[in-house]
Amino acid sequence: MTHDLWVGIGVLTAGGVLALEKWRRGVSDERIWALVALAVGFGAVGARLGTWLQHLQPSANDPLAVHWLYGNRSILGGLAFAYVAVLVGKRLLRMQWRTGALFAPAVAAGMAVGRVGCLLTEPPGTATDVPWAVTVTSTADAAAWGVPLGTRLHPSFAYEIAFHLLALLAIWICRDRLADAADLFTLYITGYALFRFGVEAVRGNEVAWLGLTRPQLFLAATLPLLIWRSAVAVRRQPQGVEHGPAPAIG
Repeated sequence: MTHDLWVGIGVLTAGGVLALEKWRRGVSDERIWALVALAVGFGAVGARLGTWLQHLQPSANDPLAVHWLYGNRSILGGLAFAYVAVLVGKRLLRMQWRTGALFAPAVAAGMAVGRVGCLLTEPPGTATDVPWAVTVTSTADAAAWGVPLGTRLHPSFAYEIAFHLLALLAIWICRDRLADAADLFTLYITGYALFRFGVEAVRGNEVAWLGLTRPQLFLAATLPLLIWRSAVAVRRQPQGVEHGPAPAIG
């Protein structure tokens, strides 16, 4: 319940930040809220389905209904489904302007808040002796996480919260400095993908193949495209072209 509560607060935070940025940029296109609804709905579905296919042999996986009710959730699956939902939604709504300038700060803020729920309820990470490690003091947690009582663990979700807060600060500083402010979302997602690939080393997730966890395998497949798109964004020259019905969105 604590986890879901913080996820809900994170969604509300993201919506509030998007509304503020929409007002700041003078965006009057209310279809943006339809995209938000699609992102939230399909993101929730993707978060569940993102952890379903654990094994290549279909029969080795839990029945879909069982996994939907009791399975883990994947933030990477949620982000991927939400991103595709926004792209499809824009086509269906015939929205010609780019929305990344609005979604970048909103998603960063929402992720920072939502990850608090993970920090409070999920296994923190691998064993470590760093001064800021989390000490396992509960016998229930020790049993659930498969570690001895008193073990010190990396607070990997705290690292994620710190990343998203720093990313939000960077987005704020650079919000009007790019040739196209919509590229803020591309740069943010690329940064998160690189960070997540690295932080997996202390997350303690199961190694699936070639010494990589499942999230790392997914990121290894998508990072080349993200890095290429980020390079294009950084080199982009100002076009002086207005973005459809919302010229102020950048």
